[in-house]
Amino acid sequence: MTLRSSRPFALGAAAALAALATVGAHAIQFAEVRAAESRISFVSKQMGVPVEGQFARFVTRLEFDPAQPEAGKASIEIDLASIDAGSADANAEVAGRAWFDTANHPVARFESSSVKALGDGRFEVRGPLSLKGQTKDVVARFSVQQNGNTAVFEGGFPFRRTEFAVGDGAWADPSVVADEVQVRFRIVAEGH
Repeated sequence: MTLRSSRPFALGAAAALAALATVGAHAIQFAEVRAAESRISFVSKQMGVPVEGQFARFVTRLEFDPAQPEAGKASIEIDLASIDAGSADANAEVAGRAWFDTANHPVARFESSSVKALGDGRFEVRGPLSLKGQTKDVVARFSVQQNGNTAVFEGGFPFRRTEFAVGDGAWADPSVVADEVQVRFRIVAEGH
């Protein structure tokens, strides 16, 4: 199923990550994301000060059977030009060549490769994240809360922006902009 959203959702992958979790003993397949209620955001630090942002446009594909979570599949594509970094000037800056270079690399992609239960409603999912021409494996941890046919997946993962050439040149200095970026997600999905 393909879903599109004009609401916040975002950097590299996590919505798809969350949809892979086991959430109950009876079989419910969570495949319909409530995009208007879901989001992916990120937090970085500039000169030690947290800077938050999010993305507005994405496409997610999910296949998940709670009876066989290890067989679940998910992918997400994020329109990097849909970033909201807090101001029009900041949005223009991060779309530029030194940051996302959206003219040449308009989309970030995540494809799940594995998922495992960690116990107590917590899970871990792994897979490659492709961003700005670089591909690296990421690991996200998340929790799942189920209420009937609705589940909320919340979690996140860190990644090092310099491994993806995000923030090149003068921006590569981690004393100006921290290397580690925290991606956070909250995904609401319906099952049947």
